[in-house]
Amino acid sequence: MSENAITRRSFLAGSAGAVALTAAAGYMGFDAWEQAHADDASGGGETKTVHTLCNACSSKCGYTAYVVNGRLTKLIGDTDHPYSKGKLCARGYGYSQIAYSEDRLTDPLKKNGQGKFEAISWDQAYSEIAEKVRAIIDADGPQALAMVQDPRPSGKYYTKRFMNALGSANVYTHGAACNLSKESGMTQAIGTGSYSSDVANSKMTMFIGRSYADAIRPSSVVALQKAHEKGAHIVLVDPRCNNSRVFADEWVPINPGTDLALVLAMSNVLVTHGRYDKEFVAANTVGFDEWAKELAEYPPEWAEGVTGIPADTIARLAMEFAEAAPAASIEPSWRGAFGCSYENSGETARAICLFNTLLGCWNQKGGALFTPSVSAGKLSDERFADPKKPEGKQVGAAEYPLALSSMGTNLAAAQAAEDGTVKGMFFYNSNMAAGYSNTAKLAELLGKLDLMVVVDVQMSETAMLADYVLPDTSYLERLELPEFIGGKVPAVALRDQVIDVVHPNTRPVDRIFSELAEACGVGEYFRFGVDELADAQLQTVGLSLDALKQTGTAHFPEKEFAYGTAPKFKTPTEKVQFTSEACEKAGLSAAPVWVEPAVMPMGDELRLIGGKQAIHSHTQTANIEDLMQITKDYDLTRVWINADVARRLGIEDGDEVEVSNAQHTGRVRAKVTQRMNPTALYMPSHYGCSSPDQHTAYEVGLRQMDFVPFHLEPAYGGACTQEAVVTVKKVGA
Repeated sequence: MSENAITRRSFLAGSAGAVALTAAAGYMGFDAWEQAHADDASGGGETKTVHTLCNACSSKCGYTAYVVNGRLTKLIGDTDHPYSKGKLCARGYGYSQIAYSEDRLTDPLKKNGQGKFEAISWDQAYSEIAEKVRAIIDADGPQALAMVQDPRPSGKYYTKRFMNALGSANVYTHGAACNLSKESGMTQAIGTGSYSSDVANSKMTMFIGRSYADAIRPSSVVALQKAHEKGAHIVLVDPRCNNSRVFADEWVPINPGTDLALVLAMSNVLVTHGRYDKEFVAANTVGFDEWAKELAEYPPEWAEGVTGIPADTIARLAMEFAEAAPAASIEPSWRGAFGCSYENSGETARAICLFNTLLGCWNQKGGALFTPSVSAGKLSDERFADPKKPEGKQVGAAEYPLALSSMGTNLAAAQAAEDGTVKGMFFYNSNMAAGYSNTAKLAELLGKLDLMVVVDVQMSETAMLADYVLPDTSYLERLELPEFIGGKVPAVALRDQVIDVVHPNTRPVDRIFSELAEACGVGEYFRFGVDELADAQLQTVGLSLDALKQTGTAHFPEKEFAYGTAPKFKTPTEKVQFTSEACEKAGLSAAPVWVEPAVMPMGDELRLIGGKQAIHSHTQTANIEDLMQITKDYDLTRVWINADVARRLGIEDGDEVEVSNAQHTGRVRAKVTQRMNPTALYMPSHYGCSSPDQHTAYEVGLRQMDFVPFHLEPAYGGACTQEAVVTVKKVGA
């Protein structure tokens, strides 16, 4: 076993958060978790096991829950689930505590005339919300209503069905603050919003603003470990030397917001030297010659001045890619550097797809793969027939034409509240007010709504702004619709109910929106139970709900991926598009060219960047006591600053510093390190909770979004969450 071997106890080894997990594993390791809950089982009683899906992040890893005397006692990752592979991360263990949290919402709430919340009955909540919904529709039509939801198996179905039944197309995911720009840009180039890098079999993989050890999907960390042990060249391009470094060969400390310049320059090297797959490009692409002409403007020497990366390094990396091809790729990332971060994020995503195309790596072993997926087929039962398609288009679609309609740009919907275009908004599992853009501006915009309804499990910052708050059950207390998962062998997994409902006046998402639809007069679209719908969906792929409850995960080996076949690109031209008519119509260049970030540091300013830690998922997990204890034990709220810059500013490791810009000023301790680009300041994205009802997270650390100006990426609609600069000074200096 290598020194980086992944075990069930400490597969995060090597990171600050990982060391915290391992050292604190008096509690958070698997064995320690089992020991910590031994008292629950010591009295004997009935033990049952239930397959379910974690809810600590969007990966939704599968695990088996052990329940003794009705109480959850331990969790073991399901070996058959393609993401967990028998393991769970710290978040997975920790977030299971949400069911028993003292900060749970327990009753429907209404904000009274004094701005305080008071408990009301479900009937009153439904009746009053429905009355306001009908008033908005009567006055301004259904397009004045909008929904923002962070997709979960049942949530994404019921929220969309509810809004479409009302006649509104304004259904948004959290994507504008996550991966909207990435997926929209990639769709323009390759016809789909993502792909998977075959990391375990690669000879070279470059990660741009992505850290598997911080993300975390256990299967991804396993793949990275395998690549490392087999000698693959792993390159981290990131202003911060992130926690995947234990598996990497090289850290490229790029200036924030300049990844596009790096990719253009590497592409220039391959084209200029003829080191690209000419046969693949000739057979499978359009617009190559036009893009090749543009590339002449971007040699490594030019990129050095933009990125801070030596021209020789850029040229070497490009040539190493050529040598490793086709078992090589730039990994697609997620939020990271270009999911929604900069003025150029969408174009960065396009350029990365085109660079991979030069390698001829699509569907090649070790390259970039379009793996198959399975989905539920058409349901014959009329109860499940879709509502009539809304007549209007999503708010924001005209202004941001490249934004995928499956996500939409939720910030445009919030912005539309300013002039009354949108008058009512619903939020499910979404903490928009704290995590999507500038918090002060969002509070101002949402405050203009005639109706704001939040469905959540705890009092988030978004819930604090609402007129009505409806208490969801925790993910452990409900059955949800099946989750279909693409991969080399596609699969379907189930979130089954693990424990009885803890608080009797909470309700699951399927019931909330079904009953709300009834109150609003569109209940005819919800004449079924979630179990009936789940079984019907599974029947279309040859399974049943009862069968999937027994296994948790089922695979479709007949759909298994095969290497070597050139993919069918779902673009308008059915080829990789080096040029895009849609991009040109949206006011961008037909082929990706250099686009500067919206703001650049001046003088002593530093660009503010954010990112996950191994124990948290943005704002969702910060209120979990054991996870926050790790944060406190290891001082993980600190901002990271380059050691040379810190020395110039008179800042030493552990000093309290003041971080400031036009949007906000706050104080926090500093981590002084050479693992930071000198032009940047890193702030973890989980802290600064301003909801006093979240007693564990309240006022711990700083909140990145407080410092971020409200700004949307042209054409794509992403949140530009890292288009912010700040100054830093030692407190008392």
